[in-house]
Amino acid sequence: MIRSTSNTRRDFLKTAGAAALSAMAAGAPRLANAATDLNALHKPTADAMIVLWMAGGMAHTETFDPKRYTEFTRGMKPNDVLSTFPAIDTAVDGIQFSEGLERLASVMDRGTLIRSFRAGDLGFILHSRHQYHWHTGYAPPLTVAAPHIGAVLSKTLGPRDPAVPAFIDVGQRFEGNGEAEELRAFHQAGFLGSEFGPFMIPDPNQAVAAVSPPEGMTLDRFKNRDALYRRMVENSPINRYGSNYQKESLLRSMDNAYRLLSSPAAKAFDLSLEPEASYNTYNTSRFGLGCLLARRLVEAGARFIEVTTEYIPFEGWDTHENGHTRAANLKKMVDAPISQLVLDLEERGLLDRTLIVVASEFSRDMMVEGKPGNKVKDQVEVPDVIDDLKHYGMHRHFTDAGSVLLFGGGVKKGYCYGRTADERPCKIVENPVVMEDLHATLYHAMGIPPTLSYEIEQRPFYVTRDAKGKPVMDLFA
Repeated sequence: MIRSTSNTRRDFLKTAGAAALSAMAAGAPRLANAATDLNALHKPTADAMIVLWMAGGMAHTETFDPKRYTEFTRGMKPNDVLSTFPAIDTAVDGIQFSEGLERLASVMDRGTLIRSFRAGDLGFILHSRHQYHWHTGYAPPLTVAAPHIGAVLSKTLGPRDPAVPAFIDVGQRFEGNGEAEELRAFHQAGFLGSEFGPFMIPDPNQAVAAVSPPEGMTLDRFKNRDALYRRMVENSPINRYGSNYQKESLLRSMDNAYRLLSSPAAKAFDLSLEPEASYNTYNTSRFGLGCLLARRLVEAGARFIEVTTEYIPFEGWDTHENGHTRAANLKKMVDAPISQLVLDLEERGLLDRTLIVVASEFSRDMMVEGKPGNKVKDQVEVPDVIDDLKHYGMHRHFTDAGSVLLFGGGVKKGYCYGRTADERPCKIVENPVVMEDLHATLYHAMGIPPTLSYEIEQRPFYVTRDAKGKPVMDLFA
């Protein structure tokens, strides 16, 4: 795999654009060694995956890996601050979470916690580059448009129900976002083709509109518009620059969307059909309702769903200031919906076959940008003395440790893997899990080996970087 080491936003966009054009021109991807790769598929422990994305950098010391608590006092030293919330007990002896995650703590006996995820060393830290890395397994920029993990599952395993999109993305908006183009670079299927890309639901409250003809339009009129759009596609620039496979893949994606309109499965997108008590439990935010939508979509037969708290620069978990107060509000947003999703899937007998992944692109620290021994340019000013509450909390991007929480899908229950230092820098001291190994673990649960590859441009593209990923088997029951 040819990679670039360039770090700038401009170079990322230029190379991503070139990779997108390359993807348009690419022919049909095929398993590089079909006989070997298909034989390598093994019995999965999960049939579906839900990624709950804490976009912007969720601090491990403020969530699932609490350290010594230091209460806010004016005049305190930044280096003394390790956690700005007290630790709370979970349902598992010896595992503690941070205050504000009480409901998630109560279901820890159903899950596995990784405390030793290590983000990639990508130079000057851009959120979109790290998110690209997490979602594709490859560090950008690339000369090939890498597919999102959801697209790989969609292509390799196919839909669980032909009427339901195999890959659904909930909650991310691009309009008005300062890094919209960078985000779009991984919200796609890359060289695999449009039919395996995400079915986008920016707002779960409006999900039903995405599977309905526009208001006031009859189905017959919609059919005519669909036919006109198909003719436009057939005469579009994709015919000049794109391969027949890519054009046909786009048309097949339109077929899939049209099929959903007339399917009973479309009801899964209508949150107004949910009982009021259940709706209210999830209704903490757009993210909370996204978790409810994810549960309904898994019941309907979706293969892969991602629900994001949404990445917008300097908002959400991107806590360049007001780290403590922002984290407190974010935990109110995610605690009840995630825990209820676990309980609802368990009650319906779906948790054992559905892998839930709670993750973020990297962690945060008060003092360290990057990681010890490989620091990068500071992006946040930290005063010598904290006199203002806005400076109390984790503000700098920290890549040397992070937490990933897993439920269902064959993972152990009530288990903790990896350990970080109790004092700053709170880096990994036991059992690091790097990106390719995390991806190999997720793919293993879905029955896909880390060496599986698709041939593109007469070379193999592996589902884990250069086929080097190794699943962490200690995580599985």
